[in-house]
Amino acid sequence: MTTMQKQVYLFQEGNAQMKALLGGKGANLAEMTRAGLPVPPGFTITTEACLDYFQQGNRISEQLHVQIAKAMGQLETAKGQKFGDASQPLLVSVRSGSVSSMPGMMDTILNLGLNDATAKGLAELTGDPRFAYDCYRRLMQMFGNVVLGIEPIHFDLLLNRLKKSEAVSHDQDVTGEGWMRLIEDYKKCMVLEAGREFPQNVHEQLLLAIEAVFKSFNNPRAQIYRKINRIPDDQGTAVNIQSMVFGNMGSDCGTGVVFTRDPPPATMCSSESF
Repeated sequence: MTTMQKQVYLFQEGNAQMKALLGGKGANLAEMTRAGLPVPPGFTITTEACLDYFQQGNRISEQLHVQIAKAMGQLETAKGQKFGDASQPLLVSVRSGSVSSMPGMMDTILNLGLNDATAKGLAELTGDPRFAYDCYRRLMQMFGNVVLGIEPIHFDLLLNRLKKSEAVSHDQDVTGEGWMRLIEDYKKCMVLEAGREFPQNVHEQLLLAIEAVFKSFNNPRAQIYRKINRIPDDQGTAVNIQSMVFGNMGSDCGTGVVFTRDPPPATMCSSESF
């Protein structure tokens, strides 16, 4: 029996010297975790898994399926939450992590793990329906664009129509009921523009998001960026799956990029890192 090649690493299993395998973001998240910083738990799918995906005709291998499922189980244990569970929903971000810095060139999906049931559960758990359904519509908007290839303008027009109907100028002023109506409009938009419904199965969401990040390594803007900056095309990208930290829970929440006062080379964190 052959031993499966390890293609998924929990943050605590990596380090900064594994950049070629874990990508810049994954290696730094691993290093910060090992240093004892309060990094929300997660795991990294390696650049080798990405290259393997392309070599197999854009198909996630069975061994990678198994390793992702195992890592998600360990993440659920670490968080005391369950992916797809309405009472204690685990939500994650899915982010690219190239070896060479390629800011903004590849794709990201946030709030993954929300569906009709978990959004309702999150609303009940937090006592804040506006927050829960705002998260859900953000996921649908990102998923529709990144995974289903729907142009953002379709979602923007629906959002602007909603804000006009509620006589508000800013997203944070939209009511929970407004977000719920927008979600139904987004569902119809996906069927109309992409010919398919938004997946309610969170495991299907995850696999489709991972594939979308892999594929984004070869999107036109990423290819042009690599050519201009002389970055090799054979590096692939890692994918970082990390438990969500929210920047939209209220006026005391936010997101941003953080640097240490004396950082080692290329130490930069995502907004979900603290």
